[in-house]
Amino acid sequence: MKNQRKFWGWGYEDYALDPIALDKFRSLIQFSLGIPKLVSHPVPVLKDIQLSAPAISLSDSILSFCTSETYDRASHTYGKSFRDIWRGAHGKFEHAPDYVAYPKTEDDIIALYSFAQRNGVVLIPFGGGSSVVAGVEPDAGLNRRPVISVDMRHFDQIIEINHQSRCANIQAGIYGPALEAGLKPHGLTLRHFPQSFEFSTLGGWIATRSGGHYASLYTHIDEFVQSVRMVTPTGVMDTRRLPGNGAGPSEERLVCGSEGILGIITSAWMRLQNIPKYKLAQTVSFSSWEDAVEACRLIAQSGLNPSNARLVSPMEAMSNGLGDGSASVLILGFESHNHELHAWMNEAIIIAEKCNGKVNPKPENKKRDESADRWRKSFLAAPYLRDEFVRMGCVMETFETAVTWDQFDRFHKGVTEAAEQAIKEICGAGFVTCRFTHIYPDGPAPYYTIIAKGQTGRELDQWDQIKAIVSQKLIDLGGTITHHHAVGKDHQPYYQQQITEPFHRGLSAIKSELDPHWILNPGVLIKGKQ
Repeated sequence: MKNQRKFWGWGYEDYALDPIALDKFRSLIQFSLGIPKLVSHPVPVLKDIQLSAPAISLSDSILSFCTSETYDRASHTYGKSFRDIWRGAHGKFEHAPDYVAYPKTEDDIIALYSFAQRNGVVLIPFGGGSSVVAGVEPDAGLNRRPVISVDMRHFDQIIEINHQSRCANIQAGIYGPALEAGLKPHGLTLRHFPQSFEFSTLGGWIATRSGGHYASLYTHIDEFVQSVRMVTPTGVMDTRRLPGNGAGPSEERLVCGSEGILGIITSAWMRLQNIPKYKLAQTVSFSSWEDAVEACRLIAQSGLNPSNARLVSPMEAMSNGLGDGSASVLILGFESHNHELHAWMNEAIIIAEKCNGKVNPKPENKKRDESADRWRKSFLAAPYLRDEFVRMGCVMETFETAVTWDQFDRFHKGVTEAAEQAIKEICGAGFVTCRFTHIYPDGPAPYYTIIAKGQTGRELDQWDQIKAIVSQKLIDLGGTITHHHAVGKDHQPYYQQQITEPFHRGLSAIKSELDPHWILNPGVLIKGKQ
């Protein structure tokens, strides 16, 4: 079926990777890991997937919009992390939700709450399922309760566009492409493009404090939320529309990042922007990583606010067609809806050149540097590529964080050394790459990718060991456990170390007030009643 989503992995079943790019990356991996030949595990077939029968029967009040079909249950079992893809690719769906609900109204959600509270059922809000931190996975503990995954795809409308205030009321289940398609005829955009854009929803972005593609200024979804409507088990939170607010702690900020433990987001008023008319992109190479980092700091503190300032380490640059692996590459971009950008780009290039950056080709020779576009294509194809190499037995995953500039050198050295040592001891062969996804005046958001040699049948255990070592190092060295991937279950132990104990108790108390039976996504963000 055309455009059928994979039930076990990322994206569409009929998506075809560029065979030349695939062969190039396969050769790089085989050489780097010392593997003579990579052999793919076969793609799972739906008819071979065996799921346990639902542990509970549904009442008539919710039966009409719930299903226990195998495809629905399997495709709502996991997110899209390495652990998820490996288990999905090997047909392991032991803890699939008992049902998947597709509510169409808030009354349907309220009916779900009533049923869940009466019958001890867990509800897991589900947007696009792109979580990489076990944010949508049913709890597999000994006391596992029946689970219903609540898919919000029918809440997919742009309700109202207000041109005077340049904002829109948008339902939470709308996917990125549909959202932008609905705004485009009005000359407007939300201008929030996470890597998961095609397969994630507005409500998911808000619930996980999603980070977008843009490197500075407006980097997270929080900054676009004007007001939000969330249905909780004890009532509806519908916050006031305001351009700014100094009246106590912000309700919107409480909802942003709540990861489905407090309620289900149904809609939000979002601040919009005019569609950019002018765009300029350029790459700059640095033979010294330290010089490249310094250039990023100075650009971040210059007030130029580039739309893109993605620094890529040599190995990652080479694998994405940005050089021969001898230099780090900074991808610079600027956008505007009302003015030309050469002056801004020239100022950024002056800063980069003072830090020994090499600009090639010069921006006046080309309107847009084609290598920047090559990076974008490889960036969007990366999750598909990751799936392929997970099936070939590689251990591949990422860590993303943020830390202040004054701590970065020590932080980067410590994280890289810990990761490399863990790879050597646990996998025998592998490597670590780094890029900056976002830069701020006070610090960068480094994003580490680990690719290692898997041992057949032990890949999950290998990854879990590396994950624990590196995650703890992020916390010990003063970084955050996540800059934009959320907390979920995977990061919860480290998030608990990052926040203060009084805040943890306060957040637990808020959950108990809004969700007294703890039916919403237990085990995510905070520990508590199970």
